[in-house]
Amino acid sequence: MNIAPRLDTRVLLIFALPLAAFLLRLGGAPLFDVDEGAFSEATREMFERGDFLSTWLNDKPRFDKPILIYWLQAASYWCFGSILSIEWVFRLPSALAAVAWCYAIWHFARPRFGPNTALAALAVAATSVGPFAIGRAATADALLNLLLALSLFDAWRYLEPGHGRRASLLRCYAWIGLGALTKGPIALLVPGAVTLLYCASRKDWRTWLRALSDPYGWLIFALITVPWYVTALAIHGQDFIDGFFFKHNVQRFTGTLEGHAGSLFYYIIAVPILLLPWTGPLFVSLRNIRADSANRDGQHAASGLRRYLWIWAGFVVAFFSLSGTKLPHYALYGATPLFLLIAVHRDELRKPLVHLAPPTALLALLIGLPMLGAVFSTSETVGNVYYRALLAEATLRAGAGYYAICGGALLIWLLILFAAREKSTLWNRLIFAACLQTAVLALAFMPWLGAMLQGPVKEAALFMRSRAEPAVLWNLRTPSASVYCDAITPSRAPEEGEIAITRLDRLPEQGFEVLFQRAGVAVVRRTAGAEHQ
Repeated sequence: MNIAPRLDTRVLLIFALPLAAFLLRLGGAPLFDVDEGAFSEATREMFERGDFLSTWLNDKPRFDKPILIYWLQAASYWCFGSILSIEWVFRLPSALAAVAWCYAIWHFARPRFGPNTALAALAVAATSVGPFAIGRAATADALLNLLLALSLFDAWRYLEPGHGRRASLLRCYAWIGLGALTKGPIALLVPGAVTLLYCASRKDWRTWLRALSDPYGWLIFALITVPWYVTALAIHGQDFIDGFFFKHNVQRFTGTLEGHAGSLFYYIIAVPILLLPWTGPLFVSLRNIRADSANRDGQHAASGLRRYLWIWAGFVVAFFSLSGTKLPHYALYGATPLFLLIAVHRDELRKPLVHLAPPTALLALLIGLPMLGAVFSTSETVGNVYYRALLAEATLRAGAGYYAICGGALLIWLLILFAAREKSTLWNRLIFAACLQTAVLALAFMPWLGAMLQGPVKEAALFMRSRAEPAVLWNLRTPSASVYCDAITPSRAPEEGEIAITRLDRLPEQGFEVLFQRAGVAVVRRTAGAEHQ
C-alpha cells in the first residue's frame, strides 16, 4: 500500500534533478576568466554600443563564436539585469540549455529504452561533473550540447527502422542551423559524420545521401544561418573570415590555439573525469561495445540504436584526439550517448568498491582542497608569484560554511555507504552519491573556487567602478573586470589620469601608486612624471 507513493516521490525528485543541479546558487561564484568574462563583456558591450549584430570585446572585434549565445545572454540581461545578480543573468541561458538537454535525453530514451532507463539517463546527465561545469558557465557550450543532442536524436528518428519521418529530418536541419549559429561548423560536422558512419556500417548509403540532399532541409538551414553570416561578412569583411573561420575553426584543429595542447590520449583521461561519479558504470558500458554494435536479426532497431550511440561517442573522442587544440569540454559533444549507455547497462554493475570509491574519494578531496591550495601557495615549483598569491587565498575564502557542507555531505555518504548497503541497490547508492556531489559542488566548491581565483579581480573591478578616473586592463587578461566595472576597459598601459587593474608581479618598482590590492591583483595610478611603460 505504501510502495507506490514512495516510488512516485522518488521519480519526481529525480525528475527535478536538472533544475536543482543547474539553478541552485547559480550566481554563487564570480564570473570566471577568461571565457565567462569574455562572453559576458561582449554581450554587455552590445548594449553599450547599440550593436546587436556583431560582437566586440573591449572595443575590439570578437570572432570566437557566432551570435546566438550572445543574443540569449542579451535577452536575459534585458529581462533580469535589474533584479538578478550579473552572474545569474549571464549564466541563465546556459543553465536553461543544460536543463533542456537533460529532459531531451529523457524524452528520447523513454519510448526506446523504457521509463526507468530514461529516468536513469536523466540522473546521469544532471549529476556528472562535465555537464555541471558547462551548464553553469556563461559560454556557448551548454547550448551547443543541447543542439547537438537534439539534431542527432532527430537524425535517429529519421534513420530508425520503420519510421523515416520527414518531419524529424527537417527538425534536424533546424537544430544544426541553430548549432551553426552558436558555435560554427562543428554543428554540421558531428551530426554529418555520425550519421554517415552509422549508415556506412549498415551499407545504406542511399538513406544518408537522400537525407543530405533534402532541399527543404537546406532551405531551413540557410534561413537560420545565412542572414547573420552575411551580415557579419558585410560588417567585418576579410577580418571575419580570417578571425572566425581560419583562426577559431581551422587553426583550432590543425594547431594549438591559446596554449591548449594535449597528447593523443588526452580525452581517454578526460572523459572518465568529466563523467564522475559515473566513472565505474562507464567502464562497465565500455565492456559491451562489441555486443551493442553487433547486428541482431529481429532486433535491428534496438541493436542499431546502441551502435549509433557508440559511433556518436567514438567519433567525438577520435576526432578531437586528432585536433591540435584540446579542451576538456570538447569531449562532452559525445557525452550524451554515454549517459544513455550507462543507464542501459546499469543492472550489470558489480564490485561495489569499484563504483563507490570515486564519489567517496571526491567528497573527501573537496574537504582538503583549501588546505592543499594553501600548501601549494608556498611552493616555488607551482605556477608563478601571481598564482601562488591567489592560492594563498584558499583557506581564507573557505570559511566554516565550506567545511560544514563538505564534511556533512561526506558523513551522510559514509552512513549511507555502510548502514544502508543491504537495503539499497548499488545503482541507487550511486544516485545518492551523485546528488550529494552536485549539492556540494553548487553550494560550497564553486563559490569557494570563484572567491579564491576571481574574488580579487571582482573586488578590484568594483573598486575601479567607484572611482571617477577612466580604467584600463594592464598586463592582466581578465575581461570579467570590464563587466564588473560596467565599462569598456582597453588592454594597455595607463596614461596620466587613468587607473589600471594589473598584476602586482608585473608592476614596475617605481612610477605607480597602488590604490587597492588583494592577493596578486592591484589597482594602480601613474604618478606624475612617471615614464610610459
